[in-house]
Amino acid sequence: MGGGSGAGKTTLVSALAAALGGRTAVVSHDWYYLDRSHLPAWRRERVNYDHPRALDTALLVTHLRELKAGRAVEAPTYDFRGHRRSAKRRRIAAKSVIIVEGILVLQDARVRSLVDVAVFVDCPTRTRLARRLQRDAVQRGRTRESVLQQWRQTVMPMHRRFVEPSKRHADLVVAGESPADVARAVSRILGCLSALESR
Repeated sequence: MGGGSGAGKTTLVSALAAALGGRTAVVSHDWYYLDRSHLPAWRRERVNYDHPRALDTALLVTHLRELKAGRAVEAPTYDFRGHRRSAKRRRIAAKSVIIVEGILVLQDARVRSLVDVAVFVDCPTRTRLARRLQRDAVQRGRTRESVLQQWRQTVMPMHRRFVEPSKRHADLVVAGESPADVARAVSRILGCLSALESR
């Protein structure tokens, strides 16, 4: 499940996982940011985290293949406040439905080759920015000024370059602005999954 930062992917994933019950494993591309602990803090803050090169997508692909083969994986975790990988690991059990989400998952052909239903969550820029400001202040200890600076310098340029063009690879494009949008999206995705299972 792809889509821009703040588009509503996490909310949709949560609603979809709830609808599917215990059949679901969720994997976030955000967990796979490359470790930058070898860099001083000021350098880590200047990395373009919205570029595909910021992520260890090769490891994500390896883990998705393992999960699809029925084997559990130990996924990394990432410390967004310190811009580095945590020593903790997240055990993900193999399930019948694996949801992978992230701004760049549909941009990468290796990930797309493993996906049965590619979903892109679309949302107006103003809504995405408002959500990003709220999330980064509360969850990541960021100032409004630093969030706006990153939005202008990397988030939107990379969105236009990589994220928005990845929409063409989606089987479904769904809205992510309101609770009603989420409910409709869940219904559409469940319909696609049912069609796959009945083949």
